[in-house]
Amino acid sequence: MIYKDFKGKKLSALGLGCMRLPVFNDENAAIDEAATAEMVDYAINHGINYFDTAWGYHMGNSEKVMGKLLAAYPRESFFLASKFPGYDPSNLDKVAEIFEEQLSRCGVEYFDFYMLHNVNEANIDDYLNPKYGIVSYLQEQKAKGRIRHLGFSAHGDMTVMRRFLAAYGSDMEFCQLQINWLDWDFQNASEKVALVQEYDIAVWVMEPLRGGKLAKLPEEYAARLQALRPEFSVPEWSFRYLQSLGCAVMTLSGMSDMQQLQENIAIYAEEKLLTDAELVVLYELAAEMTAKKTLPCTACRYCLEYCPQGLNIPRLIELYNEHLFSGGGFMAPMVLSSFEDSQKPSACIGCQSCENVCPQQIKIADAFADFVEKLNQEQ
Repeated sequence: MIYKDFKGKKLSALGLGCMRLPVFNDENAAIDEAATAEMVDYAINHGINYFDTAWGYHMGNSEKVMGKLLAAYPRESFFLASKFPGYDPSNLDKVAEIFEEQLSRCGVEYFDFYMLHNVNEANIDDYLNPKYGIVSYLQEQKAKGRIRHLGFSAHGDMTVMRRFLAAYGSDMEFCQLQINWLDWDFQNASEKVALVQEYDIAVWVMEPLRGGKLAKLPEEYAARLQALRPEFSVPEWSFRYLQSLGCAVMTLSGMSDMQQLQENIAIYAEEKLLTDAELVVLYELAAEMTAKKTLPCTACRYCLEYCPQGLNIPRLIELYNEHLFSGGGFMAPMVLSSFEDSQKPSACIGCQSCENVCPQQIKIADAFADFVEKLNQEQ
């Protein structure tokens, strides 16, 4: 196992994410404890010492099961991470209550790593609002030794990241970001990494396989990778990519069965860095994959002054592209929940004034109508 130093602690470079544990009958809340116990034992015996859970994972059962299983091992032999669920507005005034319950669920006296969960457009104002006292409470727990290291995870855009770091950057020690070879440009992961590094904040990686989408590529793309490194599996490319970037202290993978765990641990037995030419190929594949399913908006912003509704058209197209490429998901609805109705795609009146000046000749009105229809179907 590759290990990384973090403030004197020796962390396994690969951590076990506990959001996708094995379950019975595809029921998210019904964790298969026996199968999970086997995975935890294998992980610990093969060098993994970092386990990442959260309040909402597996409908609240991830913390309970992981606490129960990890109790079989000396407390100093592993690092446990959890998160405050600020993505749910009903939790914002319950930070003390929830934190105490999390310690109880996990059966521990402290968390080695604790995060503000999913800082994004929908909750940034609440996280910054002093009336909730979320960060100040967590700072108190850190001073008491009940949190050893405080950080945050984020899916928000650069504006959100900058606002959060301007307020709390000096308090944060690590940041968990969605980083993979497709999102390095598509979700501006490169800019987010650079920003947190400006604050001397360590980088944690989540979604290295983009929820499994990068584990099984279309044959045309898989064949191009195999021609370069026949010995690599498709998922291995994503992990070797992260090793090659060199910015991550911790890479989390939500492994759902023993085979995934064994394969990933084998990959992290040693670093095998990609060449510059191989990195170029990955970025080319990312551009091709996203181009096939997304609109070619370059954010030139010519459209803005021609929209009678004052819509932020480039940002809405960015969200539409994410929604298209991911086949739905939480990202776009989450961000749009922070928008006023007058700024949502449903506010488009279809006048096409923006289309007349679009260098890419994007059918913006049609795209927004489709966006609205997709969002309504998923409610």
